Amino acid sequence: MKGWARTKPRRFEWIGSSKKDLKKLPEEVVQVFGYALYLAQIGQQHEQARPLRGFGSAGVLEIVDDWRGDTYRVVYTVRHIVRVFVLHVFQKKSKSGVATPKADLDLIKRRLKVADRRAEELKDEETQSH
Repeated sequence: MKGWARTKPRRFEWIGSSKKDLKKLPEEVVQVFGYALYLAQIGQQHEQARPLRGFGSAGVLEIVDDWRGDTYRVVYTVRHIVRVFVLHVFQKKSKSGVATPKADLDLIKRRLKVADRRAEELKDEETQSH
């Protein structure tokens, strides 16, 4: 575990079908991802969390879990203080290499833009309520 501890956990915001997709995974994988996301909520980082290549910083993270010969991934961002945004949950189908398929990267990029806009809305709402 890496990172600093928060006093109050950040809430999740699930982008697109990410929550529904998580629920479709094997229970063992859901437990790993659930714990990793909990750590993100409290400002820590799961030992398997790695920055997702192509996103410029450690603000977009990926956790890869192999179970019974299949590879599963969860991608989330912690770059906004207002929420932990879960961007994509999927089973990697390609057997060639470890790279994230282009279609999944494109989806993650689109969902990251949605998360960025949503974070701005939440900041604006917070500013207006004070």
